[in-house]
Amino acid sequence: MKLVIAIVHAEDAGALVDALTDKEYRVTRLHSTGGFLKQSNASVLVGVEEAQVDDVLAVIRETCHARQQFINPMPPIMEPGEFYMPYPVEVSFGGATVFVIDVARYERL
Repeated sequence: MKLVIAIVHAEDAGALVDALTDKEYRVTRLHSTGGFLKQSNASVLVGVEEAQVDDVLAVIRETCHARQQFINPMPPIMEPGEFYMPYPVEVSFGGATVFVIDVARYERL
């Protein structure tokens, strides 16, 4: 038994849960916030047999896509009279970060 933990962008989470439940996987979605951009994301938990892990990963790859976004960097701490001109920086976000963990014991009550 394996536990697949996928941390995905909030825009992709609903479609991912729908795609997994369409394939009859049991899914738990937890709302969370990312540390880098402080944006909403979701942690999707799926308990599967080892033979099903590749199928779950394929669904995640099909559903969750990386995006580009421009952000304004935080201004540095400056001395009075200094001038700071922030230029937007393009960053990549979204996609999925996936962990596959061995499960020592599983019970459905």
